[in-house]
Amino acid sequence: MFEGPVQDLIDELGRLPGVGPKSAQRIAFHLLAADPVDVSRLQEVLQKVKQGVMFCDLCGNVSADERCRYCADARRDPTIVCVVEEPKDVLAVERTREFKGRYHVLGGALDPLAGIGPDGLRIRELLARLGGTGPASDEADIAEVIIATDPNTEGEATATYLVRLLRDFPGLSVTRLASGLPMGGDLEFADELTLGRALSGRRAL
Repeated sequence: MFEGPVQDLIDELGRLPGVGPKSAQRIAFHLLAADPVDVSRLQEVLQKVKQGVMFCDLCGNVSADERCRYCADARRDPTIVCVVEEPKDVLAVERTREFKGRYHVLGGALDPLAGIGPDGLRIRELLARLGGTGPASDEADIAEVIIATDPNTEGEATATYLVRLLRDFPGLSVTRLASGLPMGGDLEFADELTLGRALSGRRAL
């Protein structure tokens, strides 16, 4: 334990996701030894993130304007919407360079143990988009919703809940990201669930 502000800084850094006690200590002492100009620049960026970053009024992604760059891009297909949990998931899908539609960010996943129910997610906004109301009422009808929640317990529960809600929309195709074996992996090291998903999702060649 260190004294005063140094320990306070270590404690706060340690609350960040993925930062353990040793990493928090290293970052704290790096900041302590850093040039005051660098520390001031970090402070300014942190303030700008909290004060200047908005959320897209259509999809919920982080944005510098009312509409994020994906919703504002007329070249993207407005009839296909990929539903993800967090803004970071948008970047993960974009890195594939395979998806040319638009997004809907839920803001998390269903997790009753943590007190996160349907009302805590942007599910109403998704239903409004599908119903032709809300900010996107003048846009093309959505023909397909791709559910791209995480392949864990919370993500699967969220996907199941969404499928139940969306299957009543006439003419709407609801799909789920396929899951299976990673490239470069060995079959013997795959867990039963992953291997089972790969078998059930097999496709003709």
